[in-house]
Amino acid sequence: MDLKIEKIDWLFIFMSLIVGIMAEESFFRGQIGISYIAFVVVLYSIVFYRFRSNTFSHQRFGYLVLICIWLLAISYYLFDTELFHVLNIIAIPALVIFHLTLITSPQKTAWNNLSFIFHAVRRLFGGIGYSGRFIKYLTSRMKQRTNKKHYDVWMKVLIGVIISVPILFIILTLLISADSQFERLIGNIPTLLTVRADYIIRFFIILFSAFIFFGFMEVLSRKKAYHIQENAKPIVMDGIITLTILVLLDLVYLLFVVVQFKYFFSGTLEGDFTYAEYARRGFFELLFATLINLSVTTAVIQFTKNVQGALKKVISTALTILVLSSGVLLISAFMRLTMYENAYGFTITRVLAHSFMIFLMIIFAYTLLKIWLEKLSLFHFYFIASLIYYVGMNVVNLNKIVVDQNINRFEQTGKIDVHYLNSLSATGVIGLIDLYEIDPHVPELEEVLKQRKEDRSFIKGDTWQSENFIRNKAYERLSDLKFK
Repeated sequence: MDLKIEKIDWLFIFMSLIVGIMAEESFFRGQIGISYIAFVVVLYSIVFYRFRSNTFSHQRFGYLVLICIWLLAISYYLFDTELFHVLNIIAIPALVIFHLTLITSPQKTAWNNLSFIFHAVRRLFGGIGYSGRFIKYLTSRMKQRTNKKHYDVWMKVLIGVIISVPILFIILTLLISADSQFERLIGNIPTLLTVRADYIIRFFIILFSAFIFFGFMEVLSRKKAYHIQENAKPIVMDGIITLTILVLLDLVYLLFVVVQFKYFFSGTLEGDFTYAEYARRGFFELLFATLINLSVTTAVIQFTKNVQGALKKVISTALTILVLSSGVLLISAFMRLTMYENAYGFTITRVLAHSFMIFLMIIFAYTLLKIWLEKLSLFHFYFIASLIYYVGMNVVNLNKIVVDQNINRFEQTGKIDVHYLNSLSATGVIGLIDLYEIDPHVPELEEVLKQRKEDRSFIKGDTWQSENFIRNKAYERLSDLKFK
């Protein structure tokens, strides 16, 4: 492939180096905080400059994805939920790749299917390939301009260095043995080399990030629609086999629902189980069964499109029973988890499970509509709903919800796990301080806060990259805290 580099391209290469420098500064200089949103601002400023003369496609949906990216990035500054900070290391770049591929693709490009995801990945790898060809092009240009005489001189110098290595090794060994001062001088060299090695690593991180961005932008600038292989034989599920499977599943779930209404929803339990024991025993099993039902329902909807007439209506009825039964499973699981929380308190995992079950209820409600309204798009809704749910969980400050719920539970029952709140980073520390102001006599609370106050440095970062609103607030609250 022939590459023609113009002056404007050199300007964009310089801008790509700025992105590389910003990436290295933001993500490899300590804990990530405000640096993530700073990087996103720089990245998108250069993207919009690069495509300033282009008209973006899919603008409404593109703005939704862009807002989600910015909210996820700014959550590194506003909140301190470590779980999402780890997940967003992958989620934000994936959304950026998806978004840039979306808005630079032709207007008629359909994004609401899985094939578009593979198309975005192909564009990314295409950008990596373009960067490789560009580097090869630069190397060939430099070789053409290099004076042959100078090239020969440098090659001879390199050969001389290689020959000198074993001789220098023997001489240095002898001199180190002969003089202790010289030995100390040589001993300091590895430290100097370590610093320079650090600089070299950072330099390569900058170059790598810059060329990945440069190649991806160059590939995206060439609008290219993706095409689904029409020769591929579509997957079709037999109507009779599908109906048989659904009927058997429905019978099992109807029996389970009868059992649930018999004693669980009525508020009575058989046997020696307490509510907490019963909740712990069945929650995950019910949630997993619900996910299986969703997978079966989605597969049947997608792969039985050719079934018509009475058989199709019977399959739709069986799917409806399966979806409604799944709703009962979710309600049962929700009640079990609520009982477990009342017995043992709130945690990040339990609150996430609660929110995920509510999300699944919304998904099942839409799926129920899709069973009878074929024009609705499952993937379109699933993708947007999942995106909004995930971003929502990032911006509601999950740590604070858990802390507040546990403090409310303490005011009602007098029970609280101080050490668990202490594990919730800065938000947990603020919660412990609030708890201390409510009741300073909570067992072990004062000892935990004293230890935190003595070691406040774990909260407040020492670089601009790690700046975080919640951590700063916790640091100030600890500094002002006076024990009674």
